[in-house]
Parts: sequence; C-alpha cells; structure tokens
Amino acid sequence: MSNKAIKRLILTGLAVVIVIVLLNVCTVQVPTGNTAIITTFGKVEDYTLEAGFHIKSPFQQIILMDNREQKTPFATEAFSSDIQQVNIIGSINYAINKSTAMTLFKEVGTDYFSKLVNPRMLENTKAVFSKYTAENLVSAREQLSVQIRDNLSKEMERYGITIISISIENIDFTDAFTDAVEAKQVAAQKKLQAEIEQEQKTMETQQQAQRQKIEADAKAEVVKINADAEAYSTKVKAEAEAEANRKIAESLTDSLIQFTEVNQWNGQLPTYVSGGAAEALPVLSLNEVSTAEEEK
Repeated sequence: MSNKAIKRLILTGLAVVIVIVLLNVCTVQVPTGNTAIITTFGKVEDYTLEAGFHIKSPFQQIILMDNREQKTPFATEAFSSDIQQVNIIGSINYAINKSTAMTLFKEVGTDYFSKLVNPRMLENTKAVFSKYTAENLVSAREQLSVQIRDNLSKEMERYGITIISISIENIDFTDAFTDAVEAKQVAAQKKLQAEIEQEQKTMETQQQAQRQKIEADAKAEVVKINADAEAYSTKVKAEAEAEANRKIAESLTDSLIQFTEVNQWNGQLPTYVSGGAAEALPVLSLNEVSTAEEEK
C-alpha cells in the first residue's frame, strides 16, 4: 500500500473520530419523562429541552430532571400528645413540574428531595402526630396521611413540587405501651362479655315475666269469659221465667181461678172466712156458727 493510501486512511479515521466526538458533544438525547437543564460554563440557561434528540453547543452541559412520579420510603420517630414514642414507616409519592424544573435546579439543585422535601416531610409528620394520643393514632392512620400531605403540599408548591400522596404504612410503639394497650383491651373485652351475659340474663328474666303475665292474663280472660257466660245464663233464665210468669198472669181469669180452687178443694170448710169488707166485719169461726144454729 502506498504512502498516499495510508495517509488517506488515517485522515478518514481522524474525520470519523472527529464526527463521533462532535456528535457526542454537540447532540443530546433527552429520555421520555425528563426535562433537560442546560448550563454554559456553569451558567444556567433560561430554557430547557423536552424529551427527544437535540443539538447543543459543545460548551454546554446537560442536567436531567425527572418529571415522572417518584416514590421514596421513609422512617422516623415522633411523640404523641400523651408523650408516647412512636416509630413510623411510610412512603411519599411526588413529582416536579416541567415548567419550574429550571427554577428548582437553580435554587436547590438535583438533590432537592434530601435537601428540601424529606426534612419538611419529617417535620410535618412529627407535628401532626403530636396532636393525637397514642391510642388514637392507629385508627387515624388515613387521616394522618392526608394532613401531612396537605401541610407539605403548601410548602412545596412554590418550588414546583407536587406531593401526590403520603402513606403511613406502619405505626409501632414501645413494648411497655403495647403491653398496657393489650391489657386494657383484654379488660375491655371481659367487661363487654360480662355486660353481654348480664343483658342475656336480664332478657331471659324479662321473657319469663312476660310469659307469666301472658299466662295470667289468659287465665283471667278464661275466668271472665266463664263468669260472663254464667251471668248471661242466669240472666236468660230469669228473663225466661219472668216471661213465663207474665204470660201465665195474662192468661189468668176469675173463672179460671175459681175453677182451679174448686178442683183443688178437699171438701173441708175453712175455719175462718171474711167478707169483702174485712176491716168492718169480725171474723167468725164456721164451727161456732154451726153450733149456734143447733142450739136454736
């Protein structure tokens, strides 16, 4: 191979290397979900690059800011309103706005979570937990998460950081407090069981009394029915006898009475008789009248 050919190959290789270098230093590929911050000799430019292929100056540097939702776990300690130590495990979901990514980089940098978000989140977590008693913390887990998120969102809004959610995943107390809570729960369960048993006994007593009352009412009703029936029977009999007597009285005549007396006379004269005016005439013995007539 001639010297000219060798020189051509060398020049071609150099050109390829130069092109590759220029492509590397003068172009940038911004990944999806990121915003590119551009600095020139350390100075932040007043524009950003969206996702895609871009050409830049070889003197410019690219810093990527992730705009996608990010999740970061955290762990901290706090105290309840009744001075009980609480160990907290949770996570935070957040994202930065594209329009304010450049300002965030200028003011805070790329390590904005550890410098800005995390300290304020832990501070708000402790502040919110201090408003609740230890006994109420467990049942208010969702409410705690919402309050911490709302408080932190107000502080992060000016930086263009959106707090999507905060999740309190575990709340743990000291062994002494846990034992005390368990003892209280056991006592409460025993008390509840005793109340249930007492209510059961009371209910059974009431049911027994109700049954006795029903039986007594039933017996009293039977007695009343029988008494009413007997009274009605007596009334019917009396009315029937009265009606019979009325009909007999209506059917009696003087002739019938005399006929009946004659039929029932045994042939003996009465000892005493009186006239119609019993008050004016003396009552005489018929035997005395008969003796007087014989003496005559």
